[in-house]
Amino acid sequence: MLGLVTVKTEVLINAPIHHCFDLARNIEVHTQTVWKHTKERAIAGTIEGMINKGETVTFQATHFLIRQKLTSKITEYERPYLFVDEMSKGAFKSLRHEHIFEEHDGMTLMKDILVFEAPFGLIGWITERLILKRYMKSFLEHRNNQLKIRAEELFTDLD
Repeated sequence: MLGLVTVKTEVLINAPIHHCFDLARNIEVHTQTVWKHTKERAIAGTIEGMINKGETVTFQATHFLIRQKLTSKITEYERPYLFVDEMSKGAFKSLRHEHIFEEHDGMTLMKDILVFEAPFGLIGWITERLILKRYMKSFLEHRNNQLKIRAEELFTDLD
């Protein structure tokens, strides 16, 4: 085995932890906060509302000019601190995404730990390190910043 790639991100959100946790597991919010050019949408499993432990979702999106499907299952769930989704079917050899939430003085620190491995042996290993690691980090950072904007706007509106 050549090894897994790990991508870590974090963002501080000025909103309560329960609010951030629920937004992060909301399927419609997910598809609205990812890059627009991917045209990502949920097509099977839990396709709307909040996903819960044991449930699956299949997303269809275009990455690198190729339409792809990825099916994930929520394998761990501890509201409002953690949920984990793991790929059961898709383009990666393996993919595990930990969503971690911590309270900090009324704000929420949202962390992502994404661990993945591309298929295709040595070619996949090279692609992971030259292209996919940076691409996945940018993807997560964009989504998290969009989620932060939405969470802070919605929380402000609730005051």
